[in-house]
Amino acid sequence: MPDIPRSPQDLITSLEKAGYILSEGPAVALFLALARSRPLFLEGEAGVGKTEIAKTLATVLGRDLIRLQCYEGLDIHQAAYEWNYGRQLISIQRGDTAEADLFTDEFLIERPLLRALRQHDRGAPVLLIDEIDRADEAFEAFLLELLSDWQITIPERGTIRAATPPIVIITSNRTREIHDALKRRCFYHWVDYPSLETEAAILARHAPEAGENLRQQVVRFVQALREENLFKSPGVAESLDWAQALVELNCVALDPQTIDSTMGVLLKYQDDISRIQGSEAARILSEVQSQLLATNMQAR
Repeated sequence: MPDIPRSPQDLITSLEKAGYILSEGPAVALFLALARSRPLFLEGEAGVGKTEIAKTLATVLGRDLIRLQCYEGLDIHQAAYEWNYGRQLISIQRGDTAEADLFTDEFLIERPLLRALRQHDRGAPVLLIDEIDRADEAFEAFLLELLSDWQITIPERGTIRAATPPIVIITSNRTREIHDALKRRCFYHWVDYPSLETEAAILARHAPEAGENLRQQVVRFVQALREENLFKSPGVAESLDWAQALVELNCVALDPQTIDSTMGVLLKYQDDISRIQGSEAARILSEVQSQLLATNMQAR
C-alpha cells in the first residue's frame, strides 16, 4: 500500500502520474488534510474536478473509495445504516432469534458512512461525500458526530467508532450555503476553474488526439466563455468533451460554423447558446486567433 505523500509537491507528482493535474492551492489543502487527519471540504462550480480529486487520491493511495452521492431527502437510513426488518421478522417467526438479539450485526445493513468506519484490508478508505449541498440541511447535523469523533451512534446498538479515521473529502457546488458547524470540522478550499496553462496540460494528457493547435484554440475559447455573463459556464469536463467531439468531426482548427454546430457540447442552457452563437462566437474566435498569433510571434 503506497505511503501518504510527504509534501504538496509529492502529492502533485503522484496525482499527475495517475492522470490528474493538481494545482498548488488544492495540493496544499489536501496535503494538510491528510497530514492532520481532517476532512477536506472542497467547494466550487460544477465541473472543476472536485470529485475526481477523491477518486484519483484513492487510486494513488491504493485505498477503497466509498462514495455517498447526496440528494434531496437523503436520510440516515440511506447514508449510514438500517435494520433488516424483513429478516428480523422471519427470524422471530421461526423462533431462531430472541427479541434481545434482534439488533446485532446479523441484521444490520451497512450504508456508505458506516462502511467507512469499518476496518479495510487496504487501509482506511477514502470517503467521498459528494455534493453535500444537494442534501437537506438536517442531514448536515448527522455528519457532525462522524466528522469530529469518527463514530456513529446507533440507538439500539451503541456507538461504532473507527479504529483508523477514513480520509474524508466533501464536495459542494454551492447551490446553498453549508452550516458553519460542519465547515469548522473540515479544512476548506475553494476550487476555481483551472488556469490557461493547467487546462492546456489537462487537455494534452486526456485529449492528445486533438493536436496542439486545436487544443490551444479550445482552451482559449473556453476560458473566454467563462468571462461572459452566462447562466452556467463550461467546466473542464465540457472542455474535454468539446475537444474530443471536434476530433470526431475531423476538425483541426476552430471556425464559426463548427463552433455554432457544436455549442451544445459546451453550454447546457438554451439561453446561453442563443447568446453566444453567431456573431458573439465569431468575435471570441477572432480574439483567440489574435492571441495565438501574438504568442507564436513572441516565441520566434
